[in-house]
Amino acid sequence: MLPPESNRPTMRTMTTSQPALNAADVEGQRGTPFPSPFADRMRGREKRRLGDAFGIAQFGVNQVKLEPGAESALRHWHTLEDEIIYVLSGQLSLITDDGEQVLRSGSVIGFPAGSSNAHHLVNRSSEAAEFLEIGSRIEADNAYYPDDDIAWVEVDGKWALTHKEGTPYQGA
Repeated sequence: MLPPESNRPTMRTMTTSQPALNAADVEGQRGTPFPSPFADRMRGREKRRLGDAFGIAQFGVNQVKLEPGAESALRHWHTLEDEIIYVLSGQLSLITDDGEQVLRSGSVIGFPAGSSNAHHLVNRSSEAAEFLEIGSRIEADNAYYPDDDIAWVEVDGKWALTHKEGTPYQGA
């Protein structure tokens, strides 16, 4: 039985005005907002923001390619955002507080919001590797980086990169 008309949620319908895309046609983005020397560790990373290509706002979907030696991000954990990683091709090393684990094509791993077991991926192989990263987008989320002297903090209503003790990074 359906609820009365006035209590029904608003339904969105998908149209064919935005056809399916080939992921390779979504422009890849290199770079990171992190200052040097942190940015150097992610130099071989390219992200295709697949969710953005469709205007999806509640969660992000990125196809990420890591060249040999590149890192996915600084090792981190989120207060409010869930994340899941699915390896498409290649071999990656997952590094967490528990140590290191090799992930291969078909491997999947999830990171619930609020779990302080920090994580990131490193491509220690001699071949490029690709994976999907999917995560919720929660504006009030904080990310912590236990291995590095960096923090995202809110300053005057905007997010800023600082040292852990609060001094802003120059040029960031």
